[in-house]
Amino acid sequence: MALTPLNPNITHGRPIRTQGQIWAGGPVVLADTGTASGTAGAATLSKQAGTITSAALTTAAAGRYTLTLTNTLVKAASVVVASVATGTNTTAGLVLETVTPAAGSVVIVVKNDHASSALDGTIKVSFAVLN
Repeated sequence: MALTPLNPNITHGRPIRTQGQIWAGGPVVLADTGTASGTAGAATLSKQAGTITSAALTTAAAGRYTLTLTNTLVKAASVVVASVATGTNTTAGLVLETVTPAAGSVVIVVKNDHASSALDGTIKVSFAVLN
């Protein structure tokens, strides 16, 4: 993947210069962030980065939870980086399976990789949109 010139919405660490372009050379802090709650597998948050807290889930062992995030900043060619963590859920084994951007949305699939226990609460899905 090629590097892209600096985005004015991102605060960068020490910049470096290559062939006349300035590139991020240190930590990247996303300035446009937010949070939202998911309901019935859907949430809306038009921010560059954020965290979605799901409704309480009871996804079976080896089952999947699909979150459709509506976000006007997402393009079909966007790179969307995501992670998953427990909210109130205490079942171990959350696995981020796929992240699929489309124009105006991204579908994130999380697998309950536990051998025998269903999820028993909320999960948190964090994301960053890179255009």
